[in-house]
Amino acid sequence: MEFIKPGTHFDFVGKMKIAVGLSAVLIIASILSVVLHGGLNFGIDFAGGTVIQIKFSKAAPADGIRKAFAGINVSDAIIQEIGENEVIVRTNQSMTKELQDKVEGAMTSQFGAGQFEIRRVEFVGPKVGKDLTNKAILAIIFAWIGMLIYIAWRFEFRYGLGAIIALIHDTIIVIGVLSLLNKEFTLVIVAALLTVIGYSINDTIVVFDRIRENRKKDLKKSLGDLINSSINETLSRTILTAFTVILVLLSLFFLGGPVIHDFAFALLIGIVIGTYSSIFIASPIVLAFENVHISKGKRKK
Repeated sequence: MEFIKPGTHFDFVGKMKIAVGLSAVLIIASILSVVLHGGLNFGIDFAGGTVIQIKFSKAAPADGIRKAFAGINVSDAIIQEIGENEVIVRTNQSMTKELQDKVEGAMTSQFGAGQFEIRRVEFVGPKVGKDLTNKAILAIIFAWIGMLIYIAWRFEFRYGLGAIIALIHDTIIVIGVLSLLNKEFTLVIVAALLTVIGYSINDTIVVFDRIRENRKKDLKKSLGDLINSSINETLSRTILTAFTVILVLLSLFFLGGPVIHDFAFALLIGIVIGTYSSIFIASPIVLAFENVHISKGKRKK
């Protein structure tokens, strides 16, 4: 199935400066969002503390829940609604059996017996949280390095450089969107980022493969024209792949429930940004790298 008719020629390289400018704005906005929020909104996986998931039989006001926790000296409770009559309560305090009994007693006193159900209690110590943070950062960095080595070996170093810059671009923007919306940054989000990296690099390699094939066919053609024709030739595949993935993610986002909500949202943003970067960022960076190389060669002469 061809979504884009053969012979269509969009000047993607000609829009390179506009794309780079747009990406620069998005990256700066992402970094500013993280800085102004005082860092990412780390979930219990990274920050440490206790998470209590409570399901009520009817709507329960947040003030009432907060009052119940304040009554047992848990004054730092953060309450987040995750579904119909369901909340997650976060606190930095360690969840002991004694504290859990106090929570149940406070909830019973405030809302009545049988009016709620404590569905989940999780505790992560600060040392474990710090260790998970370091491992999450290393996982993303090693993914970048691995991709760079593979693409530099399969193609050329400049192709690897273009692909990695595009991946860093995708990661920063996805994190920025999550920060802007004050979404919780958890291990699930790290999994989503790694998935986005995999999807984006696959899209980019498809374009790079076509560039290499077309270059063998016409050695006289300029790299800019080769990139334009290659992106146009793979555009139908790129759009259809992204469209089908987005349909699945929209189903997960709206029907998957609160547990998978943030994961699906991060992937939705990542797939859109990854598709954009494979067209407007990765290949044009390869061209820019060659132009700089040619310019240096002329200066030496």
